[in-house]
Order: sequence, then C-alpha cells, then structure tokens
Amino acid sequence: MSKVLVTGAGGFIGSHLTEYLEEKGHKVKAFIHYNSRNFWGWLEKSRYINDIEIYAGNIRDYDTVYESMKGIDYVFHLAALIGIPYSYISPLAYIKTNIEGTYNVLQAARELNTKRIVCMSTAEVYGSTQYLPINENQPLNSQSPYAATKASADQLAKTFYLSFKLPVTTVRSFNIFGPRQSARAVIPTIISQDLNGKKDIKLGNLDVTRDFTYVLDTVEGLYKVGLHEKSVGEILHLGTNKATSIRELANLISKLTETEFKIKVDEQRIRPKKSEVTGHVCDCSKAQNLTGWKARYTLEEGLKRTIDWSRENLNIYKEGIYNV
Repeated sequence: MSKVLVTGAGGFIGSHLTEYLEEKGHKVKAFIHYNSRNFWGWLEKSRYINDIEIYAGNIRDYDTVYESMKGIDYVFHLAALIGIPYSYISPLAYIKTNIEGTYNVLQAARELNTKRIVCMSTAEVYGSTQYLPINENQPLNSQSPYAATKASADQLAKTFYLSFKLPVTTVRSFNIFGPRQSARAVIPTIISQDLNGKKDIKLGNLDVTRDFTYVLDTVEGLYKVGLHEKSVGEILHLGTNKATSIRELANLISKLTETEFKIKVDEQRIRPKKSEVTGHVCDCSKAQNLTGWKARYTLEEGLKRTIDWSRENLNIYKEGIYNV
C-alpha cells in the first residue's frame, strides 16, 4: 500500500482523484488549503472521508508542504489558482501559488527523496496554436497570466528532472468537466442557468472550440500516465481528440435538458482580444501509445452525468452572478 499525497485535494479534480486513489487501495493524504473552519472542500461529504488523512496547509508555504510530504511515496500536485479572468486582476497571486507552490513541492521532493511527483498542467499554455490537433511538441504561447504561470511551473518541473534527476512527470489536461466543477467554467455556467429556468443564457465567445474531457477519464489518466515507469521526465496530454464549439456545447445541453433558451453574449465574459485562445483539440496519442489510456466517456455521456448531479446540487450555484 503506497502513501500518496494529493495537493488541491478539496477541489473539483483533486477530490475525484483522491477518491479514485482510495479505490485503488492507496493510503491517501489530502493537502487542503488551511482555513479556520476546518472546511475540507468537496471531501466534506466523500464516502471515503474516514479513510483519508487530512492535512491543512498552504501550498505557498514551504514549511507546511515539506511537512506534508514526509513519508510520502507519490505526490499528485494539483493545487493551483485556475480562473483565467481572475488572473487578469491579480497576476501576482498566480505567480505565488502556481510557480512558487510548484517549487515548494519539487524542492521538498528533492530533499525527501520522494519516489514520484506528478504535476498537473493545462493546454492553456499553448494559447492559440500553430497547428491542430495539439501534440506535446507544440510551441508554448501563453496568452494570460494564468497560462504564463502554469507554463513557468512546467519548465521548473522539467529543470528539476534535468538538473537533479527528480522523478517528475507533467500531465497536460484539456478542458475537464463533470460534477463539482465551479461556475467559473463554461459547462456549469450553462447548466446552472438553464436548470434555474433562465431563458437568456449569458455566455462569452461562442465560436472558440475546446476539447472537453470528463473528469473521471482525467483522473484515470493522471494515475495511469503519471505513474507509468516510462513517463518520468515526460510531458503527456490527456484529452478526447474532439473539438466542440461553445455554441455547439450550449445546443447539446439544451437538447439533453429538453429546454429551450437563447444565448446572450455578455461582454464581461469575453477575454481581451489578444488573450483569447481560438481553438484547442488534443492529440493524446503519446499517452495512449505509452499506457493504453483512452477517454471512455463521450461528451454527451459526461454531460448527462453532470446534469443529473447538477439537478441535485443546484443550490450551490449563484447563476445570476458572473464567477471571475
């Protein structure tokens, strides 16, 4: 039984990954952002809460990161600030969390001789790309402070592998969705407005395309790809190899909920022109060839599951407020 630490464990993806690791038989320590209420995010109601070791700290604080990693075999580093609009408001917060936080994990792993570190990255580091689909050789072209800090964290992880032989793997995800996601993302934004009876759904740019991957596929990929013996020092993609525009996405959600609504473009939801990423679609053949991993859920199947969950948890969303 390996001991595994998940940073960002109380969040959307981190909570799903923590539960997945428990199901795989690992002893999991969940690194939760310290708060005075002892609030554990999405793990509060997890069916595994009595089996998970909770550690409250701050990813920006080297002392708590180091302490949390003592006796740990594998680290899945997911803790990050992820909202692109908020990175326009507070770039420094992203630098401290995403870059310095990653340094803390890497340096602690180096000192503690941790067996493996899996860092989660994002396709946003590529920006508007030179070619599609996007493989791991695509040049980096960050177009937001968020993307720039994630690209910097990736480069830092690479240098720790090259300079110190640190056993680190970087996994770049595309647009993940599913239960527990905040309304900062487009899918819960559409679903929450729709299920609350809104006839005018407020959205941003409708013509951009994204590769939407269901969260359970992503966590399985993080596990299989991140811990594969031949992925050390590598960057690998997780996605579906299919692109969907926001307009198409909204129409599919309307079909699945059996409701009709109009789309209203909300100017505050549109990125600055030169910061907008026009289109993404993943080439995940490297991960597939190495490990056999492949996304199992179609977009429609994942949306059905997400809609069902959202109906039961609609009260958590403030659909009238734009989440930055």
